[in-house]
Amino acid sequence: MDPRITKLADLMVNYSNKVSRGDLVQIGGPVVTMPLMQAVYEKCIEAGANPFCEFEASWMQETLLKKGRKKQIDFLPPWKTDQIEAVDCLFRFLGETNTRALSGVDPKKQQQRLKAMKPVRDIMHRRMDDESIRWCLTLFPTEAYAQDADMSLSDFEDFVYKACKVDQKDPIAAWKKVRREQEKMVNYLTGKKKIRIVGKETDITFEVRDRTWINCCGTENMPDGEVFTGPVEDSANGTILFSFPACYNGREVENVHMTFKEGKVVKATATKNEAFLNELLDMDAGARFLGEFSFATNRGIQQYIKNILFDEKIGGTVHFAVGSSYGESGGKNKSTLHWDMVCDLRQGGKAYVDGKVFLRDGEFVAGV
Repeated sequence: MDPRITKLADLMVNYSNKVSRGDLVQIGGPVVTMPLMQAVYEKCIEAGANPFCEFEASWMQETLLKKGRKKQIDFLPPWKTDQIEAVDCLFRFLGETNTRALSGVDPKKQQQRLKAMKPVRDIMHRRMDDESIRWCLTLFPTEAYAQDADMSLSDFEDFVYKACKVDQKDPIAAWKKVRREQEKMVNYLTGKKKIRIVGKETDITFEVRDRTWINCCGTENMPDGEVFTGPVEDSANGTILFSFPACYNGREVENVHMTFKEGKVVKATATKNEAFLNELLDMDAGARFLGEFSFATNRGIQQYIKNILFDEKIGGTVHFAVGSSYGESGGKNKSTLHWDMVCDLRQGGKAYVDGKVFLRDGEFVAGV
């Protein structure tokens, strides 16, 4: 086994989720992620916890959405809600063997399935907000992800493990350093009122008055490296061009351009899959409003790889999410949708905080 897998497992169990004796720990992911699942399971056993694994197969979701009847797509096993209420820790591993497996599925059925799973997400969000559950999401390198990133598998493995800092002698110390550095940014942003983002075909303002800034330093995502909040729901005005394709459920939407008025997306265009973009934005009343805004800080991630877990952390970029807010940020927007999209400010972009330049050409010039 690659020793970096063991180091990643140790980082997640002893830092990200801080697993303790007696914890009920759910470990879930596709079969291809088994090496990491096994390593995390072993670390949980060593910690005195009670772990259990849930394996997935890529064909299950595709079969359900292509051949399932409405009642089958709407079906939610009753133990799913009981399970998410009971666990103390949750580890979730991404591991696709075909990242386009759902490209041929009817988007309306995908929306239907998302709505069917809402009770589980609602419990999860409530427990996240009251901090009664610890969770962490990461990615296991596969050939499919490497192909999306235009890399060989070995190069992609190096990229992933560097981004997670498990190439370093003491990954836990490295993430604690990130926490300290980002706390300075949180302290600077706390109490600020308005943000303006300016870049290529982009000039958008929104308010963050009385909202909470969250320091993301490897405790819920791995890799991590961002500081985010929930914009005031009716405050966004202006236009934005998202720099990279926005990927959702196996589809790529290219050159997404949105116009906001009083918080709402009043116009959304794209050069590829524009109809799909607007179908999702029309999913429910909250889907056309912002649920999240974030400054990204991970300098170990500098290229776009078509995976939002990494792309939203590219140091020097910002990202917005249309749809649901995270309650911990003070955001109030409700939606089945939460779709992150990245705006690159590394070449000619600026971010203003209460009228003062905060980020210029991808470099922070204040609050650090």
